[in-house]
Amino acid sequence: MRMNFLTTNPFELLGTWISPILLQSFVVLMVALIIIGTLVDIIHKKNVKYFFENAKKAKKAATRELGSGERVAIVAKTVVYDIGTTSELGAGKRRVAHLLGMYGTILFWIASVVMIFLYSSPISQTPIVWPILWHVGGIMTVLGGCWFWFFLRVDVYSEAQPWYRIIQADLFVLALIATSLFGLIWSFLQTLALGERWDDKVFLALYIISNLVLFGGVYWSKFAHMFYKPGAAIQKNLAEADGSRDNLPPEADAPEQFGLGIKREVPKHY
Repeated sequence: MRMNFLTTNPFELLGTWISPILLQSFVVLMVALIIIGTLVDIIHKKNVKYFFENAKKAKKAATRELGSGERVAIVAKTVVYDIGTTSELGAGKRRVAHLLGMYGTILFWIASVVMIFLYSSPISQTPIVWPILWHVGGIMTVLGGCWFWFFLRVDVYSEAQPWYRIIQADLFVLALIATSLFGLIWSFLQTLALGERWDDKVFLALYIISNLVLFGGVYWSKFAHMFYKPGAAIQKNLAEADGSRDNLPPEADAPEQFGLGIKREVPKHY
């Protein structure tokens, strides 16, 4: 009997022939891979050491001391506005694509964890909101990721490179798209009740492999940047507030006197 695609918990169906404990262990393994990959990245690239040293330099160069309340307000504004809305990208297609991918991934991951740990048993009753969030999050991630990959990447948009050119830095976005896409296809095929057919098993295997690449490839991809960028944004805003400005010179007071300049065209040279 065919089920509704958007409202069906795929992990509950999977739990009829795979132990929920095994599914939960897989999630724990993925979290462990993130932690290990990030720590190795930190040790090798010394990013955290750079942030701490930069913060010490900024403190010495500060022209005013920030109170604890002001610091909390700056951090909160940075998290809610700068990070939560990716304001650094400005208004436009690139920002919309990033927001689709970011919030789609958050919904997809949160719903995955909830359904696997609470509703992966065949006798469980999954609240309808979780499978809807899972499927909608997956669709948002695929749309945002593909929009970015095919049309908005710097080397494609500004340097005329072909969209199919792949480098190591692309591992994160490709694995992210693949994980959501294969998960959605696997979920859809499960709802068709194909019986002994192999279709859904193939995409389940692809879904597992793409997760292993995504979470196991933290060290080689841009995954760890998700943790660094918030810290860098907070440090930048604190530096602007206390006057240290990351040791950069102050903005000039003189008005612009050079005409339109680069404003004659839409900026796309990065």
